[in-house]
Amino acid sequence: MLKLSNKKKIRNILFTTFIILFLLIVRIGYIQLIQGKELQQLAYEQQSLNRKINPKRGIIYDSSKKYALAVSSTVYTVTINPTSIPTDMKEEVAKALSNIFEQDYERVLKKVRKKSSIETIARKIDKTKADELRVWINNNEINSGINIDEDTKRYYPYGNLASHVLGFCGSDNQGLDGVEAKYEEELAGEMGAIERLSNATGLEIGTEGENYKDAIDGNSIVLSIDMTIQSIVEKYLAEACIDNICTDGGNVIVMNPNTGDILAMATYPGYNLNEPYTINNEELKSIWDSLEQGEKTKNLQAMWRNKAIADTYEPGSVFKLITCAAALQEGLTDTDNEGEFCCTGGIDIAGTRIKCWRYYRPHGSESLRQALMNSCNPVFIGLGQKLGVDTYYKYLKKFGFLEKTGVNLPGEAKGIFLNQNKVGPVELATISFGQRFEVTPIQMATAVCAIANGGDAIQPRIVKEVIDSRTGEVKENNVQKKEKVISKDTSKKVLSMMESVVSEGTGKNAKVAGYKIGGKTGTSEDGVNTNKYVTSFMGVAPTDAPQVVLLITLYNPTGERTVTKEVA
Repeated sequence: MLKLSNKKKIRNILFTTFIILFLLIVRIGYIQLIQGKELQQLAYEQQSLNRKINPKRGIIYDSSKKYALAVSSTVYTVTINPTSIPTDMKEEVAKALSNIFEQDYERVLKKVRKKSSIETIARKIDKTKADELRVWINNNEINSGINIDEDTKRYYPYGNLASHVLGFCGSDNQGLDGVEAKYEEELAGEMGAIERLSNATGLEIGTEGENYKDAIDGNSIVLSIDMTIQSIVEKYLAEACIDNICTDGGNVIVMNPNTGDILAMATYPGYNLNEPYTINNEELKSIWDSLEQGEKTKNLQAMWRNKAIADTYEPGSVFKLITCAAALQEGLTDTDNEGEFCCTGGIDIAGTRIKCWRYYRPHGSESLRQALMNSCNPVFIGLGQKLGVDTYYKYLKKFGFLEKTGVNLPGEAKGIFLNQNKVGPVELATISFGQRFEVTPIQMATAVCAIANGGDAIQPRIVKEVIDSRTGEVKENNVQKKEKVISKDTSKKVLSMMESVVSEGTGKNAKVAGYKIGGKTGTSEDGVNTNKYVTSFMGVAPTDAPQVVLLITLYNPTGERTVTKEVA
């Protein structure tokens, strides 16, 4: 009986042992096969102390390379390795860190007590705070567990200057708008790291110590923007918008017609690149805290929007330059045929009477030069009809209005025109004097560059050079000329008429003694039945060898001196 009992006990023990072994094998198999990779990664994270080293973002220079418009200043990031901080020092360390960086003590203490390999305490602190922490570390003889690493912070020395061109960076130094975003790959550089293997107590594994991988600084960029011209343009654009009470702001583009270089591009109002999330509208500021987040985002995006490339508008009579160029190129007219045209105050097109802006006192007998000087709508309507839809659209395409210009900035829009097969006599008439379609300011300025440079379509250029941070090698962005749009002879004729517009016509206010300046003014309605207007001026100088094309556009000027009818 005793023997049977012992046998039963042994059998039960063996069975239990078998079950335990079986369960252990299953568990080991599960850990090895199912959780193996995950646990291996967790072990690596626990044993490796990796600290990232941010590279310095490339400098953005103006065209002279004398002025740095965007730089990266040195700041510091403080991290801790919780497992390397002695248990009896954790509370003291947490107290010091919370005091120095003005953080909640309990929150810092929670990080200090974690089992993780690394925790971030403070980012982008200045040298004063970093030195204060260094003094505390030395005084308390702490040899490991607290790291002070160099970091970078984007800084814009001139605040608002060229804000809509430059754009800005986020807290992680990534470009979020403008050149900063478009040239992210060039400017960003490559991340570095400090790597060290340690055991569970934080002591190093092996004898090699830390593995240091250098960060590679970003390449620098040289813009086509001229610091002096940009500053002058922004100053006088602000004055114009304030004096004329432009409720929707304004913009200016200055280009070199021979290279396509954008010498200045300004939108008013600008914003402070060092504080890009601070709204620039005093009325909005007063109610900012009461706005929903979605409304805040909408207003910030509107503030950042580069209207010179992202918004379209009716160009008005400035567009008569395109009609002039096309008609001259096709041999339909010439500049000074006396009495070739006659303004009677309006013209009938397909049963619709379209008035001249000076319908109450018609211009009478005119040459093409006089028609441009007087900005006489009926003359250009007649030229449009003679050109016909197919030929007119051929020139729209050649001048670049049916596609984007290719300027290397984010958010560019393109012109809004009716499909060619939907354009009837009335639609062609309104197009010929600059209404009932929309273009971007950069398209309009680029098109006139083709008139100014002898007839070559050219792509706008905002970045001239990229400078390699390691070798100093300079890579140039070549000037990109496209097809021939008009002949040199046609170009000279249009420029001559533009000079007459300034010397004797509607653009007299742009006349400067001693300089040959050509121009064309324009006024158009901003949308249909909005009672808002857009006024603009296209300038070229000097007309005998153009070096500058300038377009200023003011949106809804409401001041007393504002002209709100088509006199341009």
